[in-house]
Amino acid sequence: EWLAVDQRILLENMLRQHNRTEFLSPVLLKINQLKRQTVNTINEAIGTGLFEMAVRNRDEDFLAIMSTHKADLVRCWATYTIGKNENLNIAETLQQIQPFAADKHFGVREICWMAVRSKITRQLNESIGILSRWTASENENIRRFTTESTRPRGVWCEHIEDLKHHPEQALPILEPLKSDKAKYVRDSVGNWLNDAGKTRPDFVVQLCKRWENESDTMETKYITKKALRTLSMK
Repeated sequence: EWLAVDQRILLENMLRQHNRTEFLSPVLLKINQLKRQTVNTINEAIGTGLFEMAVRNRDEDFLAIMSTHKADLVRCWATYTIGKNENLNIAETLQQIQPFAADKHFGVREICWMAVRSKITRQLNESIGILSRWTASENENIRRFTTESTRPRGVWCEHIEDLKHHPEQALPILEPLKSDKAKYVRDSVGNWLNDAGKTRPDFVVQLCKRWENESDTMETKYITKKALRTLSMK
């Protein structure tokens, strides 16, 4: 679906719809300056460009329009207006990104963690403290964000070196999810641990053994099997 959408055309139509056509040329320039144009890099370029134009024009209304737009790609762009806002501390950043983590569209949920991951990495301890409280959310999408945003070897993004070598730092997030009822969350937890196992197999093996002893559920077994899948091949 995303590959079929020309984001430039969507951008132009959206800006015309909301009478912000003066934003178009600077944002298109950002896209054209990309060394590699992919769905994700164009997403980020548009989101960053629109944020810069909104700030330059003191246009807070436009940021609000983007955040609740009916088009999921526009909401994806909006996530970067949060991730690129260096005036927000990590608590404010995560508070503002949470509605996107709960979005009904999977694409928005994926882009939102990528948009704020660098901030999470830079302020890892505080981020883990905040995200650990999100694990109690009734919304499985929010619970899943806690692990997907902190995966040691996240997909399409830079690794978090601290968690590759010291995965125990993330136990406040991982522990509450060890028998999560949602497969969406269990897959993310299993993938998180599979990532960690590539640099800290000892940690992952010991944790999985402990979890299986403490939590005799099908959900925990599902997670540990997924967590150990790479190590089991060796």
